[in-house]
Amino acid sequence: MVSDGIDRLGFLIHDVQRLMRKRFEARASGLGLSSAQWRLLVRVAKEEGVAQARLAELLEIEPISVSRLVDRMEEGGWIERRSDATDRRVRMIFPTAKASEAYAHVKSLAGEVYEESLVGVSPEDRRVLIRALDAIVQNLADGETSSLEKVRNTEGAAA
Repeated sequence: MVSDGIDRLGFLIHDVQRLMRKRFEARASGLGLSSAQWRLLVRVAKEEGVAQARLAELLEIEPISVSRLVDRMEEGGWIERRSDATDRRVRMIFPTAKASEAYAHVKSLAGEVYEESLVGVSPEDRRVLIRALDAIVQNLADGETSSLEKVRNTEGAAA
């Protein structure tokens, strides 16, 4: 049987994600945040005022782990908790100015890593890659909105 490489798809996606994360973490290590803290910071920067329970879902970690992570980041001056206006039991998470500044730096670092990862890939192949990965996400999402679709929705609302 001749394989078109599809049997390696999961391994390739996993390897790309792992290698990109490793490269990014090496670049971002000077800011003093762990990988988990970076992930939380990015989510909070993109969704200011996100409920702490929702962060656990987005990060795919247990609520108690998110609580400890938020505690450390709040102590470090990265985020702040506020009570929800309609339900004081709900804790909303907001980035501080320090986090917003770091997020701008993170976006720049991520852009550098993306460009390094795509050296030798033509602009058309880049577009095909993104469309193909978005199609895979849509096929597997069970009604969830993909990250690319969220970006498109945000851009459409701004226009």
